[in-house]
Amino acid sequence: MRVVLDTNTLVSGVISPNRPPRRLLDGVRAEAFELCSSATLLAELLDVLSRKKFAARLAQTSVTPQGIVAELRRMAYMVAPQEVPRVVEHDADDDHVLACALAGRADLIVSGDKHLHSLGGQYKGIPIITAAQAAQQIVR
Repeated sequence: MRVVLDTNTLVSGVISPNRPPRRLLDGVRAEAFELCSSATLLAELLDVLSRKKFAARLAQTSVTPQGIVAELRRMAYMVAPQEVPRVVEHDADDDHVLACALAGRADLIVSGDKHLHSLGGQYKGIPIITAAQAAQQIVR
């Protein structure tokens, strides 16, 4: 199963132990499913994890934003969407999640983002579910 985890889900997985996003991140590491990502999504993740508010948490676990992104890049099925359709009116960054899912022929999009969930639970046949739902479905 190929899954796109949005940036917020990945950030939560990195900084919040014992929560569904962490279980998903651990599932990627255990090869329970295949992470699908793109250079744009990983650049956004690097930007977010590099923010001052995350520095202390990451330092406690001896990881760096660059190290996390490098690890995910090694594990992920990387895609380069040829086009990024304008779908999410209020947040263009969310369009990159959708483009990645289409380009990677993902089976699921995992997000807590209200803009993505406002699409009716799916995009072009790809279900959009929460981290809690995904953890129940694909990480046992």
